[in-house]
This record gives sequence, C-alpha cells and structure tokens, in this order.
Amino acid sequence: MPAIITDQYRILNAETFVDSFVGIGTTGNNNYYSFLGHPNPKNTDVKNYGKSDWGNPVPNPIDAFDQENYYYDSMLFLKKVTENDVRRVIPRLDWQTGTIYEMYRNNYNSDNRTPQTKSTTLYGSQYFVLNSEFNVYLCINNGANPDNPDGQKSTSEPTHTNTEPDIAGNGSDGYLWKYLYTISPSDIVKFVTTAYIPLPKKWGDTATATVKDAAVDGKIETVIIKNSGSGYTIDEGDGVELSTGTISGIPITGNGTGGSVSVFISGKQVKGITGVVGGSGYTYASVRFEAGSFGGKTLAVGTGAEFEVIIPPKGGHGADIYRELGGFRVMLYSKYENNVDDIPDYVLGNDFSRIGLIKNPLEFSGTNLLNNTTATNLSALKLKPDSSSGLTTSNVTYTPNSLITQKVGVNSTAVGYVASWNPDTGVLKYYQPVGFSTLSTYSYKKLDFVGLNTAITGGSPEDLVVDIDFNDKRSVPVGGKDVDLGQTFNLGKSNPEVKKYSGEIIYVDNRAPVTRTSSQKEEVKIVIEF
Repeated sequence: MPAIITDQYRILNAETFVDSFVGIGTTGNNNYYSFLGHPNPKNTDVKNYGKSDWGNPVPNPIDAFDQENYYYDSMLFLKKVTENDVRRVIPRLDWQTGTIYEMYRNNYNSDNRTPQTKSTTLYGSQYFVLNSEFNVYLCINNGANPDNPDGQKSTSEPTHTNTEPDIAGNGSDGYLWKYLYTISPSDIVKFVTTAYIPLPKKWGDTATATVKDAAVDGKIETVIIKNSGSGYTIDEGDGVELSTGTISGIPITGNGTGGSVSVFISGKQVKGITGVVGGSGYTYASVRFEAGSFGGKTLAVGTGAEFEVIIPPKGGHGADIYRELGGFRVMLYSKYENNVDDIPDYVLGNDFSRIGLIKNPLEFSGTNLLNNTTATNLSALKLKPDSSSGLTTSNVTYTPNSLITQKVGVNSTAVGYVASWNPDTGVLKYYQPVGFSTLSTYSYKKLDFVGLNTAITGGSPEDLVVDIDFNDKRSVPVGGKDVDLGQTFNLGKSNPEVKKYSGEIIYVDNRAPVTRTSSQKEEVKIVIEF
C-alpha cells in the first residue's frame, strides 16, 4: 500500500528527542554524554581496532552489535550534554544581494517543485534568510509577477524587527519579509556553524513572545498576480474611464473572513498588488476580479486577470517556528577544555579519531545512571620509582599509545596501551582494546592491571612500579597545591567512572586523527537529522 512518513513526523521526533534532555540528571530522567575516543587509529596490532590507512579515507562507522564493544573499549572520556547544549537547527542561508529567494508556499510537492532548488518540499527550498545581525526572516513575497513568475533578485537586506511583514530598503525588488527571531549571543557561540543556525530553545518565551502572539490563524499575507489580463479600466463617472489607477477592497473569497486586496492597474492591465488585508480563518481562498464597485471606485469589465492566494501555515506566520521552518534536525554541543588540572578526566598528548553520543551509561559500580559532568572511561595506575632507583616520576616517560605490561600471576600478563602519562602526578591512564591480534605471546587474553608492587614495563629510562600505598585517595600535592586526579585510587589502581558496555551508543562519527594538546580546545557539534 502506498504510504509516506510525513515531515511533521520528523519534526515530532526531533521535538521528542530535545524534550528528553529537559531536567537531565534528575531522578527518572535520561542522561546523555558525548565522548571522544579511538586513540592511535592506525594501530593494526589490535584486532578490529585500527587501520594503517585510517584517514585516507576515514572509514565509515559500522552499525552492528559487536561494534558497540569496540567503541566502548576505545572510549577515552565523556562530557554530559544538558538541555542548554541542545537545539533544533535549520540550514544556514545568509542573505546575499542578487539572489532569487524562494517564497513561502503551502503547495510545493513532487508535481510542483520549488523554482530555484527544484525541491519537492517546502523545507528543501530557500525561503528564509539570516541577515548580518543574526536576525532570521521568512520570505513572504519574492516579487513574483507574470514577467518574473519565479521571483526577482533580492537587492536589499531585511533589517526590521517589527511583527508585520515589511519591505527591505525602498522595496524596489518586490520582496516582503517576515521577521521571526534573533539568535542570542550564547546560541551563536554554541550552535551557529557555516552550515546550520539554531531555532530558539522555546518558541513563545520572553524573547520570542511578541512574534508568536502576533500570529493570526488563517491570515492572508500574500497574493500573487499570475496573469495581468487586459482591457481593465477604472470608471470615474461622467463617462471618464482611466487606464491607470488603484482599486481597493477587492474581497478575498474562501472559508475565512475579512480579507481583501488592493490592485494597481496600468495600461489596462493588472500590474501590482499594493496592499493586502489578511483577515483570518482561511485554509483556502481566491480573488475574483470582476467588474464592480470597490473602495469608492468602479472597475470596468476586463478579461484574463488571475491571482494566487498563498495560504499561511496553521496558526499563521510565526505561530510555530519549528513547523514553519522545518525543525527536524538537532544539534548537540560539547566543549572539551585542555586544563587537566581542572578537568582531570580529559587526557592530553594523545589522538582521538571518533566522537559519539551515548544515552544512559551507568556508574562503574552499581546500577545508578552516570551523573558526572565529565567522566573518564580509562583505568589508571599511580606509579612510583623503585626505591633503589633514585629517580622521580618526572624523570620517567611513558609514550602515548606505547605498549605496557604487568606480571599479574604465574604465566599471566596484563597488556595495555598508554592513554596518557602525567609525570608530575605519577598517574598513567591506559586502555585495553579488544583482542591483541599479533601479540600471540599473550594468547589474546585481556587481563586487567592490578594493585601489585610490580613493574609497569614500557617506561624510559626505566620502568616504574605501582604505588600500592596510594590508597583511598584522589589527589596528590604538586607544586604546593593538591591536584585532583578525577578518580579514586585503591592500592595504586583506579577503575573507570563508567560501567563498560552500559547505556546505548546512538551516534558514532569517525574522524581523521586529532592530537589533543594544551594549546587547543575542541568544540564538538553533532547534527542528527530525523
């Protein structure tokens, strides 16, 4: 049976998704986290982990149950995404002089494509713009007429902020613009990109109530001349007929009330619409242009003039910004700082090549939802020199992504890779991907590191040992101040803050490797289209 999923269903899904972030972090609500991961993506020693040519091109993520474990095993750290980090977004269309913009119409479809973009839907057309002051405008009329049925070039940037549709400049380009909203400075920082701009967080709040309250259901804003006709004159009485003039008060007929248009006649043809009284309640409408008395003047008989009345969206222009502009995309924003002293969950000096979004991960122990602002998915070891070495941790280096091992029993060795090494605190964070495919010495086993006073190999110039006396602690003194480690250590070992394989990974994006350094910050902007 022929069927469709409508655009309104897509908008509803986006709305439901955004609403699921409201009250995030409270009992009974969802928690969402963005994450960075997949260090050293070119490491082919690890089964199902790396590719030697990663980045040339970047491989597509794989959506399969077995991949979820790989995503988790290579996850570095997470950051909570709150309701203030989520917005519905629309394509960014900067106003540019000389562009023919498409106008709002309610009847674009596969049999009536948009004139410029040839889209089968309104939402695929260029019918709104962003001006240089971050105001968003709807194109109510693009100057379309019988000579230019697809519209004219826009030559004046709209700048007004009044609630009624208005011209830009002197109006010579024929455009009529409806001001909708202004993007706030905070939303500019988070959600404006070269490709997208945000819709308001809540339509009808203090900043947008004026526009929403001005909307009138079924109010006609636009009438288009499709055919100019011929033979039209204005009867001034006493046998005087004029071929040029304006007739006002021509009724808009349909199922609404109070609508009328004013028509300019020149050379016995209909040449322009000089005014529209919108009325209310119209879901269908037309203009009957026939002889009669209107506005104190009499229209003599002519033939051939045709008009198109543009029906507004439900509630009127400005009533529902998400429906009117097609809010079926959602952007999620995360900013990863670079100060590991203030945010110890983040690591420096290593790559990431994957970003993602996870819903409702759990705390490492127990069944409670993770509720930290930031969290690490890495295990960590507090290291110290062997008492006989005479070294300090600041004299030793563990290179990111280098192999480390620890004897944890008879014929048993833990194997991992360095995620980060902080010589000031003596904390080594590590990851253990699934399967060490070429490291047959370890028989593909994945044993965990433990709090034993044994060497962690891979150090230069020599190995350090686990500080088993570092117990029930999460800070160390460095340079006269206590530095938060972000994790609690027992017997020199700390578990991740996240229970592996918990929650649902709902978005994954592979990237060319990016190395985190102290001189940069990462802004992650995820766009999901419903």
